[in-house]
Amino acid sequence: MGVVWQGKEQQKLRLPISIQTFREVRESGCYYVDKTTYIERLANEGKSYFLSRPRRFGKSLFLDTIKEAFECSRELFEGLTIHDRWDWSAPRPVVCLSFGSGYFTERVGLSTDLLAQLERIESEAGVHDAGLGCEAVALPGRFRRLLAELHRRWGRRVVVLVDEYDKPILDAIGDPDTARANRDFLRGFYAVIKDSDEHVRFALLTGVSKFSKVSLFSGLNNLIDITLESEFSSICGYTDDDLDTVFATELHGLDRDRIREWYNGYSWLGSEKVYNPYDVLLLFRKRRFGAYWSETGTPKFLVDTLIERGVSTVSLGDIVAGEDLLSTFDIDYIAVEALLFQTGYLTVVGEENRGAVLPLYRLDYPNLEVRMSLNRVLFRQLAQDHSLEHLDRSNLPQLLRDGDLGGIRGLLHRLYASIPYEWYTNNTITRFEGYYASVFYSYFAAQGFDIKVEDSSSHGRLDMAVCYAGSVFLFEFKVAGAGASPPVQPLEQMRERGYPDKYRSTEEPVYLIGVVFDPEKRNIAAFETALA
Repeated sequence: MGVVWQGKEQQKLRLPISIQTFREVRESGCYYVDKTTYIERLANEGKSYFLSRPRRFGKSLFLDTIKEAFECSRELFEGLTIHDRWDWSAPRPVVCLSFGSGYFTERVGLSTDLLAQLERIESEAGVHDAGLGCEAVALPGRFRRLLAELHRRWGRRVVVLVDEYDKPILDAIGDPDTARANRDFLRGFYAVIKDSDEHVRFALLTGVSKFSKVSLFSGLNNLIDITLESEFSSICGYTDDDLDTVFATELHGLDRDRIREWYNGYSWLGSEKVYNPYDVLLLFRKRRFGAYWSETGTPKFLVDTLIERGVSTVSLGDIVAGEDLLSTFDIDYIAVEALLFQTGYLTVVGEENRGAVLPLYRLDYPNLEVRMSLNRVLFRQLAQDHSLEHLDRSNLPQLLRDGDLGGIRGLLHRLYASIPYEWYTNNTITRFEGYYASVFYSYFAAQGFDIKVEDSSSHGRLDMAVCYAGSVFLFEFKVAGAGASPPVQPLEQMRERGYPDKYRSTEEPVYLIGVVFDPEKRNIAAFETALA
C-alpha cells in the first residue's frame, strides 16, 4: 500500500462531474483547475489552432471557458490567472459548433444537424433577417455569410470554436462511403474559416483524432497543431499538483500512490503526466477505484481493427512510432499506432533517436485502468465467449500467491479448451505464437497483475513476467510444429539467455514456466516449470 493522504483539510466543493459549461462550474461552487493561462497564451501568440485529446478529457469545458473569456464574462474569472491580464472591455461575437450530441451514421444526419446549429446561432444573434435564414443557401456559404454579418454588426472579428470536429467521420467509420462523404463535406465547410480570415479573430477545433491535412484540412492548412507541443501538454487533464492543491480535501483517506497507478500517466511530450479528469472525479465521488473512463465505452472500431489486423496484445505495451503516425490517420487506412494513441489507450512514455532524422516515440499503456480495461475487451473478442471473462478469475490470484503451478496449468488448460472451435479456424493469427500468447497475456492483464512483456536481457527478450505477492513468474511461449516439440525447450532457452538473472537480487521466489501450445489440439501441449 502507498501513502494515505493526510494533507491539509480544505472546504469541500461540488465535484464538476460531466459539467461542460464554465458558467455552471463557477456559479455552482465546483472545484476548478485553472486553465485560463492557456487561453491568454493562445490568444496572444496565434490565431487558428487544432487540439486532439481523448474523450472525456475536458475539451468541451475548455472551449466553453474560451467562449466566456471572449464574451467578457469577467465575473466568472474572479481569482483566476487570466482575470488581471485580459481586456474585459471588448466582447466579441462567438460562434460555437459542436457535434457531440449528434449521431452521424447516415449522410443526411450531418447536414441536418449543422443546419439546426446555424439556425440557432442566427436566431440568438438576431441576424436571420439579413437573408441568412434561407435554406436554399448551401451550408458553407451560409456559414461564410454568418461570419461576415457578425463582424459587421459587432464591429469586431469573430471567435470560432468547434467541438468534436471529427465525430461525424468517426461515427460512420464502419461505413467508409458515408465516412468519406462526411469528411468531404466537412473539408469544404471548415475551409470557410480560412477563407473568412478577415472576419475571424480566433479559431480552435478540437477532437479525438487528427485526420491528415490532405484528406480533411487541405482547405484549412493554417491551423497550428498544439497536440504534441510540450508547453500545452497539460491544457486538458489534471496534474499531480492539481490533485494535491485543488482537490486536497478529496484525497483524505485515499492511497495517493494507488491513485497514480490507476489513473495518472497520460503524456503529450510535456514534463508532467496528467490524469483523466473523469476518472479522478468519479473516484472522489465513489471513494473506490474503478474503470470509470473505460466503462463509458471502448470504441468498437478500435477493437475490431486490432483483431482484424492480428495485432498481438502482448506487443501493445512496446510500440515505437514516428510523430507522423501519432498525429494523423485517414479513413482508407488508420495506423494502429495512431488509433491507440489518439483514443487514449496508449501514451508517449519515451523518446528515441535510433539514428533517425526525426525522433521516434515509445508508446505504452498510460495506467492500470487502461491496461486492464482494454485487455478485458480484447480477451472477450479473442475468446469469443463473454462467460470466459469470469473463468476462475477469483482462483488465479490465490494460485499465484501459493505458487501452485499445477493449479495454474489446469486453469489455463480449461481456458483454452473453452474457446469455440470456430474461432480458431476463422482467426487469421492462430497458426502463430501471437494468438495463444495474446489470450494468455490479456487474461492476466485484464485482472490487473503487474506484467512486463518482452523484458530484455543481454541475450534476448523474455516473453512475459508477472510479479505478484512476493513472487516472480517468468513465462516463455512456444508453438509446437505438427505435433512435435520445438527444437529448443523453453526452460533451457530461458536459462541459456539468463532471463532469471535480473530477478535473483530481489530475494523473491522466481518461477520459470515454459508454455508450449499445440495448434492441432488448440491447447497447451506442455507446461514445464522450475525454480530459478
